Amino acid sequence: MIPPNFILIMTDQHRADHLGCSGNNTVRTSNLDALAQTGTRFSKMYVANPVCMPNRASIMTGRLSSVHGGRDNGIPMSRDHTTFVDVLKDAGYKTSLIGKSHLQNFMSGPPVHKFELQKGLTPSSSQLREAIKTTRSGPHYNLENAQAWPTPLMQRANQFSNDFYGFEHAEVCTGHGDGVGGDYLLWAREQDPNIDSLRGPKNALPKEGFDAPQAFRSAVPTELHPTTWITDRSIAKLKEYGENNSHPFFMQISYPDPHHPFAPPGEYWGSYDPHEMDLSASFHYGNLPAVQAMRDALKDGSSIRNGTQPFAVSEGEARVLTALSYSMITMIDEAIGRVLASLSEQQLERDTVVIFTSDHGDMMGDYGIMLKRYFHNQGVIRVPFVWNDSANRATTLNADLCSSIDISATILARAGLQPFHGCQGRDLFSSTAPMGVLVEEDIQRPMIGTPPLERIRTYVSDSWRITLRANDGCNELFNLNDDPSEIRNLFGSDEAKETQAELSAEMLKHTIAFQDQSPLPTGRA
Repeated sequence: MIPPNFILIMTDQHRADHLGCSGNNTVRTSNLDALAQTGTRFSKMYVANPVCMPNRASIMTGRLSSVHGGRDNGIPMSRDHTTFVDVLKDAGYKTSLIGKSHLQNFMSGPPVHKFELQKGLTPSSSQLREAIKTTRSGPHYNLENAQAWPTPLMQRANQFSNDFYGFEHAEVCTGHGDGVGGDYLLWAREQDPNIDSLRGPKNALPKEGFDAPQAFRSAVPTELHPTTWITDRSIAKLKEYGENNSHPFFMQISYPDPHHPFAPPGEYWGSYDPHEMDLSASFHYGNLPAVQAMRDALKDGSSIRNGTQPFAVSEGEARVLTALSYSMITMIDEAIGRVLASLSEQQLERDTVVIFTSDHGDMMGDYGIMLKRYFHNQGVIRVPFVWNDSANRATTLNADLCSSIDISATILARAGLQPFHGCQGRDLFSSTAPMGVLVEEDIQRPMIGTPPLERIRTYVSDSWRITLRANDGCNELFNLNDDPSEIRNLFGSDEAKETQAELSAEMLKHTIAFQDQSPLPTGRA
């Protein structure tokens, strides 16, 4: 078998239903729709964790966040963990990453949660305060921290030492919107030394009626926008691969949008009319205390809506933010069209598997809430997944349950390579779909209306979602067939008593089955 090339395209905070091919008749995604039209679209792809760093590490390792240890943002992925990119590289693949990685922290500063000293007890020395002695800190874990990068401008060719979690070539960007840093910012400042005077909400163009939290019309021109930079650099790398095709390649192209802030450049601002945006069917529903706390904070003006925590919005704000999110998605779709055209120009199309997905979704008005964390609604935990393989150009809709941990095993299987021991994912094309998938979340930072350090586990079957929370007891059970908008919580109800017991048992079995089996024994003892 001739090993194929792979291009894995990722977006950030992109719902499964925000694609035309998934039935959305408003958002314009013609290039991604065309990719799905000649490939396989998986309609039930769920994240292993609905937060950036944990799920990106799960994609790389094929392991749940409780196993690879990156439970939340702020915990870098261990350099000791094997990735599927490591395996591809070991097999002779050229490997490259262009765009957002977010396997490590973006910034310096004290962590939100620290080691707590107990009164009356003497703490051990600092190197013995963790259960694992090798901490995820130091120079090798500071590679995505733009604050630590050299200034003035200089090339960072040796920054990653030709091995960044298996990537021998990496050009990374950090952050979102037009506030992206990293290699992108070094490039942008070379193109326009005054680029910083165009970036951010303080330098934004007039909003023209699009008034909502974290919404601004970026003054950065399209040709200098991060989405454009990622696309241009990806095309340049494809040309390099086309000129020297003695080895197969794996390229990951990762866009920071449509993650908040909602800040498309001027050319794309207003691409969609907020008045034409549909509100979520569940906008005025939601019985969790956290929902009410966020709504109360919106009413009394105490809501903090300029950060990364979920917050409540008005109907008008929800429509504006949806319209701006669609604008960013359309900009990315057009960029992906350029990448696919370059792939064809380099005559690599017939030998390349193109994959599209996202790291997690967004509430986008579900229960009247924006962003993610704490909520495990379908809009947050279900993401797009398209597999386009020249070996099979028939349009296929696959409704099997699958998880982001399955991406690694599926890529390795297509390359004819055996996954490493401890990889928990399955090959989506040669294995039986499970009865359910597990979603984990361990919140490390305080949030309005929720207890600190909340731990959440969700089990999704073909027809149901059950969510259990360790600290506040706010559990959920939804019949996804009868109630796809997740409005009527059946947890604790008499009518769903048997189903609740069955799903709880299945979740427990699933959790046990996914306990770590690595490392293998080293002897018979």
